[in-house]
Amino acid sequence: MATTNINVRVDSELKQSAEALFDDLGLNMSAAITMFLKSAVSHDGIPFEVRRFTPNADTRAALAEYEEMKKNPGKYKRYDSFDDLMSEVVSDA
Repeated sequence: MATTNINVRVDSELKQSAEALFDDLGLNMSAAITMFLKSAVSHDGIPFEVRRFTPNADTRAALAEYEEMKKNPGKYKRYDSFDDLMSEVVSDA
């Protein structure tokens, strides 16, 4: 069977991490990518779930609180420095 080249640009740290993982599994990058492509073809799609991140209720509440704080900054206490904030936290503990 004839082969062809695929050029893919990825972050160098991701490449190094992937190479280390594949090496530990006894694979090289080419074999791992070939496995992914064969799996995608056999699944007739991406061989794993691809979806948007859906935050849980606590995260949604925190994001809503953050948006409220941005809209009404005067309603919330502010600190001149991190040290000032920590001093209050320690004194309240």
